[in-house]
Amino acid sequence: MTLCGHQIFSFDNLCLTSKKTIQKVDIAYETWGRLDNQKSNAILITHAFSGDSHAAKNEGNKQDGWWEKMIGSGRAFDTDKYFIICSNVLGGCAGSTGPSSINPKSNKPYGLTFPVITLGDIVHAQKKLIDSLGIKKLLCVAGGSMGAMQSLQWAVMYPESIASAIVISAAMKHSPQQIAFNEVGRQSIMADPDWNDGNYYGSKEPEVGLAIARMIGHITYMSDKSMEQKFSRRLKENKFSFDFGGKPDFEVEGYLHYKGNSFVKRFDANSYLYITKAMDYFEVCAEDFCLQKNPKLKFLTIAFGSDWLYPPYQSQDIARQLKLKGYDASYCELKSTYGHDSFLLEIDIQAKLIKGFLNPLKK
Repeated sequence: MTLCGHQIFSFDNLCLTSKKTIQKVDIAYETWGRLDNQKSNAILITHAFSGDSHAAKNEGNKQDGWWEKMIGSGRAFDTDKYFIICSNVLGGCAGSTGPSSINPKSNKPYGLTFPVITLGDIVHAQKKLIDSLGIKKLLCVAGGSMGAMQSLQWAVMYPESIASAIVISAAMKHSPQQIAFNEVGRQSIMADPDWNDGNYYGSKEPEVGLAIARMIGHITYMSDKSMEQKFSRRLKENKFSFDFGGKPDFEVEGYLHYKGNSFVKRFDANSYLYITKAMDYFEVCAEDFCLQKNPKLKFLTIAFGSDWLYPPYQSQDIARQLKLKGYDASYCELKSTYGHDSFLLEIDIQAKLIKGFLNPLKK
């Protein structure tokens, strides 16, 4: 079975954690490699907050994806061995049903009438996609940041449907600091007059608020050292402007403006609200995992020393609780100066770890 490019899986309805139901759900996804005859070599890649289904280039889309160097022939997720799937999350804005989608009841964009979702709802929709492909058991669910939280959610909700999980730069629940950063981003969007209580579709979008939210977020993705190495205190024009209304003085300011302005071209402000809230609601503990349902379920947890958004102690806690529960759980802390972005940038060492973890699983 070979699929490629951007595809849409549609189903009639999805019952949510909130007890509300979404009608006519679309889940956008892309695939790489070939599903074997036993349908035993499938790996689900779960994306981080601002990601989408395009994790790497394929026949349908030749542009580099967000995990380009990790997926492909001979790479960590080797397309010569594995069938790789990546879907855009429920609530997203890259093909999956979310607040910018048309509500079939009103024939208008949902906006804030879209029900609040959880990561459990996101994983529930993914499970429907996997079932539609005839895959009874995934070889692995793997992701970083919010993607790693989805991996943990899969292990809680569907332990018999996965053989392993790779959890990179994540937590079992958001700390007050992590919730606080998300709330500042949400408030910056909602304070933009163009947000209009979420009813901005077809008119001016809250670009300023969304750009500021992205700027705040991007600061947390880097580290003090990586910002010093990349920008230091270099000036854009080699002199101070002594002006608040002109161009940014410092290169780091210009970089944040660029990141914010480019983000608004590809992301929906309401999706920002819904997905960050789903992350804040996420919480699992050792008692949520049922070893008896799949005693052979294996975990690989990876953290990066310079990540201050999801610091290593949170990943250590994941591995420790899983081990205490009786699971085969490995923990690796890697050196990097890139901060939280390390899982996207530190390819070689991650690839070695992931290859070594996956190889024994596929006989």
